[in-house]
Amino acid sequence: MKIEEILKSTSPMDISKKIILNILYTQNVISDSFNEILKSYDISNEQYNVLRILRGQKGSPANMSVIQERMLARTSNTTRLVDKLLLKNFVTREVCPENRRKIEVLITQQGLDVLKELDPKVIAHEYSFSDNLTVEEINHLNQLLEKYRNKLK
Repeated sequence: MKIEEILKSTSPMDISKKIILNILYTQNVISDSFNEILKSYDISNEQYNVLRILRGQKGSPANMSVIQERMLARTSNTTRLVDKLLLKNFVTREVCPENRRKIEVLITQQGLDVLKELDPKVIAHEYSFSDNLTVEEINHLNQLLEKYRNKLK
């Protein structure tokens, strides 16, 4: 369905506005669907992102600035997210022995178990949005989105 139909727009739309609205609307559709998956695990999209970052550390701790710079949504309050994951026993948090101003965060086995359970659901979610595109179309879309986004930097 075209974005004009979704928004019930009756006037012609500038193509620059149309692409922004298409991207924003698509992002909301993807997020809403993804949040439904996470709901039964009582974690947010941002908390899931922190867990994935920590799993990627492969057993090494990450400090708050490392987590923050790897977040998809850089405006997230990393300390608050880690605090919530700590309450769920998905992470541990300790003061760095070499630098007492640094806080080191590690994913727990319970956090790894949740990600392991979520992995097939997340993969199915990702494929559900791209299964009507060819590999060539997916690659082209990725190239266009990267080109579009990099112009903004």
